[in-house]
Amino acid sequence: MAIIDGSTLDLKEHVVAINRVSKTVKGGRIFKFAALVVVGDGNGTVGFGIGKAGEVPDAIRKGIEDAKKNLKKISLKGTTIPHEVMGEFGAGKVLMKPAAPGTGVIAGGPVRAVIEAVGIKDIRTKALRSNNPCNVVRATLAGLESLRTADEVAVVRGKTAKEIL
Repeated sequence: MAIIDGSTLDLKEHVVAINRVSKTVKGGRIFKFAALVVVGDGNGTVGFGIGKAGEVPDAIRKGIEDAKKNLKKISLKGTTIPHEVMGEFGAGKVLMKPAAPGTGVIAGGPVRAVIEAVGIKDIRTKALRSNNPCNVVRATLAGLESLRTADEVAVVRGKTAKEIL
């Protein structure tokens, strides 16, 4: 359970990637594990975290704790996103397009984990350039954070939502 705005959330965890990393020391190599975890409430709140430890379960637990510290609220329009968006982070680039109800989640790997954690039911996505899971997750979140509904745009422009649409 995480707390945002004084309310508790029931978060679902998705382990996106587990990577074995090594450090070479005088006596040989020391192996540890890095876990990339995405958490979300399925209702527009999502966060991701990376945990590193000597054992996989400890790395996942640390990743979940890190993810709960970085929760963000995403603007949604029903079961999809308000408009087309391109998220970028480093070499990772993710194209996300709204889809009609019944389309489902058309996404692969790391993008799918983030989309399902947010609670989006209908969307089309394409991960471009990098296939590094960490950069793809960050690019997806960057794109989702930049989404704005017509109401949010109307407030900034000093108009009503009907005038914009």
